[in-house]
Amino acid sequence: MPELVFFSGTMDCGKSTLALQIGHNRSARGLQGVIFTRDDRAGEGKLSSRLGLVTEAVEATEGMDLYAYLVDQLSKGGKADYVIVDEAQFLAPGQIDQLARIVDDLDMDVFAFGITTDFRTKLFPGSQRLIELADRIEQLQVEALCWCGARATHNARTVGGEMVVEGAQVVVGDVNRPAEEIGYEVLCRRHHRRRMTSASARVGALSPDVLPVTSA
Repeated sequence: MPELVFFSGTMDCGKSTLALQIGHNRSARGLQGVIFTRDDRAGEGKLSSRLGLVTEAVEATEGMDLYAYLVDQLSKGGKADYVIVDEAQFLAPGQIDQLARIVDDLDMDVFAFGITTDFRTKLFPGSQRLIELADRIEQLQVEALCWCGARATHNARTVGGEMVVEGAQVVVGDVNRPAEEIGYEVLCRRHHRRRMTSASARVGALSPDVLPVTSA
């Protein structure tokens, strides 16, 4: 039976890489898919992995009817056996409903990839709707690590290396950005709660050149 599957995890845990791998495996078996994405780091209409792999995709713009798009392509003689959606957290809840309709009415598997919560630890509306509707939810097994070495569970937005907790929910950025830019970092819950990024941890670390204090 076709399924709506939600692959979730933090940033930097290999979601886009897995999306590309699923597409590759099915293409190698002669199947054709439609790839949707939204606000990818590589630009409009791209699905990219931090490993350097990039493929063309359909930009799922705000207000776009994904079900109607697919039906239109099929009515024009196009072929589609499955659908991949990357950055699914950025989709509107109504667009997630359209993905479910693709599964139910067109008998296609839909593989959606995204992070569940934003930099404030609040659910993205698209991710929330996926949790409500998905036939299956898969937690990605590649563990992103906090700077301390613990498993990273939270996404943090940074400006100048400092964590921020206010602002628009969606600001396109990426990990490994220069410290002065808006970027993102994955943290364990402890350090997310303490707002301690890798940059602030370095600043707060005791210099090894400082001599220990002894009493006279």
